[in-house]
Amino acid sequence: MNFRTQQAANKRKTIGLLIGMAILVWLVVYAALAYFGSTTVGIVPIAVGIALITVWGSYYGADKLVITMTGAKLIQESDNPKLFNLIQEVTIASGLPMPKVAIVIDSAPNAFATGRNPEHALIAFTTGILDAMDRDQLQGVIAHEMAHVANRDTLVSAVAATTAGAIAILSDILTRMMWFGGGRNRDRESNGNPILLVFSLLILILAPLAAMLLKSAISRKRESLADATAVEFTRNPAGLRSALEVLAADSTVVQQKSTSVAHIWIESPLDGTSVSKLFSTHPPIAERIAVLKAMESLN
Repeated sequence: MNFRTQQAANKRKTIGLLIGMAILVWLVVYAALAYFGSTTVGIVPIAVGIALITVWGSYYGADKLVITMTGAKLIQESDNPKLFNLIQEVTIASGLPMPKVAIVIDSAPNAFATGRNPEHALIAFTTGILDAMDRDQLQGVIAHEMAHVANRDTLVSAVAATTAGAIAILSDILTRMMWFGGGRNRDRESNGNPILLVFSLLILILAPLAAMLLKSAISRKRESLADATAVEFTRNPAGLRSALEVLAADSTVVQQKSTSVAHIWIESPLDGTSVSKLFSTHPPIAERIAVLKAMESLN
């Protein structure tokens, strides 16, 4: 596959997963109405509202929030002219505005991008990645991070997180209502159908897990899309492929490995832990390398 085919495939899969999230919301609402009756309709906007406030508040302050959580420090061009020169090359190739640049004092090689749109973008690098990589490798990393900015991945993540959060809040409220004997009209609403009641109960219990799986799958597709878009910017899959090989060979992990920011790094700090692949925010790094090698063979 060339990068254009990869881009198109990952965009289609992202749309499919987002549609899956929407269907899941509909199933939860249907299950709530079937189990509790029409009196639960008012809970839906409450759950969505809480999710919107928490997730979109973080979305608009994404750059400041991530800087605080990762310990990144903003730098100026005079602090690292060579790094800024590389970033400027990629911004020219991509047509994006120059982002803010930050450094994380950490020996583990890694990098991330954040910001709600290209005008508020920030890319950060650990001191470890600057020491470990040569010019072509670092250019590939920069292109990958700028690809996240170009593809509005912060926005996509916010949509997925809002939907998953709303499902979790709604399911939690309804499950608590079950234990406290809520839903006086449920027998009437379901016509006393025990199969419908059991089906509704299972949906409410399993929906948050399904939402988390979909959210993680969306994140993995956006990582793959960023790899392909990086190749579009640089026309050099070997640079990013070599950078990922450096990351794969290095066993050190960034100090800040909270699950709340794990998805933003180019290599997840949770890889190799007990986290299931189903909940992983990144595709296996070996798989990413193999795809880039295939692109190289087409050049």
